[in-house]
Amino acid sequence: MGMTFPDDEKMKGCRPKLFRTKDKKVAKSTDCQSCSTVKSRPSSSKSQSTSPFRTLSEVRSLRFGHFLGHSSSTTKTEPFRIFVSTWNVGGNTPTTDLNLDDFLPADDNSDIYVLGFQEIVPLNAGNVLVVEDNEPAARWLALINRTLNKPVDSNADIFQHNLSSSLDLTSSQLSSNLVASFSNRSRTGSGSSAIFQKSSLKSIRKPYMPTQRKLLKLCSCSVEMTRKSYKDACFGCPQAYANETGSSEEDDTDDRSHDAYGYIADGMSSAASASKDQLKYNLISCKRMVGIFITVWAKKELVHHIGHVRTSCIGRGIMGYLGNKGCISVSMTLHQTSFCFICSHLASGEKDGDERRRNLDVLEILRLTQFQRICRAGRRIPEKIVDHDRVIWLGDLNYRISLSYEDTKKLLTENNWDALFEKDQLNIERKSGSVFKDWSEEKIYFAPTYKYSCNSDSYAGETATSKKKRRTPAWCDRILWHGDNIVQLCYFRGESKFSDHRPVCGTFIVDVEIQDSKSKGRSSNTNIKIGAEELLPASKSKGNKNKGNKGAGI
Repeated sequence: MGMTFPDDEKMKGCRPKLFRTKDKKVAKSTDCQSCSTVKSRPSSSKSQSTSPFRTLSEVRSLRFGHFLGHSSSTTKTEPFRIFVSTWNVGGNTPTTDLNLDDFLPADDNSDIYVLGFQEIVPLNAGNVLVVEDNEPAARWLALINRTLNKPVDSNADIFQHNLSSSLDLTSSQLSSNLVASFSNRSRTGSGSSAIFQKSSLKSIRKPYMPTQRKLLKLCSCSVEMTRKSYKDACFGCPQAYANETGSSEEDDTDDRSHDAYGYIADGMSSAASASKDQLKYNLISCKRMVGIFITVWAKKELVHHIGHVRTSCIGRGIMGYLGNKGCISVSMTLHQTSFCFICSHLASGEKDGDERRRNLDVLEILRLTQFQRICRAGRRIPEKIVDHDRVIWLGDLNYRISLSYEDTKKLLTENNWDALFEKDQLNIERKSGSVFKDWSEEKIYFAPTYKYSCNSDSYAGETATSKKKRRTPAWCDRILWHGDNIVQLCYFRGESKFSDHRPVCGTFIVDVEIQDSKSKGRSSNTNIKIGAEELLPASKSKGNKNKGNKGAGI
């Protein structure tokens, strides 16, 4: 069923707003007090003690006064663009010719991409209870990489021909490996022989991640911040001071070279590592729980500003804890700002009262999600979802429209989105304060995204042979956010017929707090100089010389 949109309404959901760069100067009065104390201490110390050295209490006060206590620095905020997309792919496995433009516009040019999937595998007992098949995740990673890192000067399909030597080697190698993997799948089918050839998701994601990917999980607090505390404030992350070129147990589990689909590819590792720096976007994090799959990508120039990357999985499916329903959350910091991205698939059903099951899923996710504590240097890194500065929740939330199929269809033919939205369960539950209190969502100006007939523009209700199989169209797929200094520019749906859901996308401008390196360097040098002088013994000759200079007016 084709949908028409008035030109004025089409733009209502896209409201470009840019944050002004703001300077925040945080100056503490203790700095001035410590400086005045430094100047007055020689005379007072002389009268109290004849020892030329500072007492232990004085040294401690200097240590904390000049280093831990001195937190004055200049910060500024800069806007960053984040693209978010969610898609329930209905258990369908992608092929090489799948175009992701409806899910991931190639020309968006955002700083960060947060891409979430639901049902990347069929939610049957085998996938939920037995073994996870990582090949669908591998295919989605390769397709995303092709879209994000496709050469600007080439519109050809990189999966179908060899790239010139001037283009990205990793993309070229992954293209040939993709074709090989797809052909291997068709030959092996679902037989057990294919299971033993596949690798874990850790091996699959390596070609897309930065060379020093281990550092993403470590404390990324600035050297200035950790030096001020004499490395005493970061008890929870001793790895932060380890050799950056050292290897972790995770990365050394299998030194053999794997392609992006889990098959051994001799000689690929060194070439892939050498070409990783050529990628425009790097994979920051990816995690899978049964059918839920989330990936976070960032421009390569931002990678060294990202840290504290952690993930948390909450199962809300069978028996209340299996992973066929639930969420995956990703926590990270960009510069001085913390982010949390939640990709969820909530309880299904359109019976009366099913919305309360979804409400409970949300409340339990917020209650149970706990990120590992890895750092206490300078500032507290959030451990709960809502404690982050910027939070974006995406996924198949499964909220329905509380109308009959006939009434819903009538409003659909009229493109009366306002009347439909008044009966949207998520809208009703949020207004009542039952769920997502203090969260925000942009107004919807697109047709319901569920449920479509296979490879069709018609809703499934139009072709259903019985009322039991008929589904009332609904906005199941949503994006919400929590926190200050977030502006959503666009909120729209894609039109891909690959699944019975349509993908939903949103673009955000978020403020990120950045430490001013110039002012930080100046304050740092000053503190170190004063601290060193105060630890030196006070000599009488120096004191007499200072008195003479003071009398001479110098």
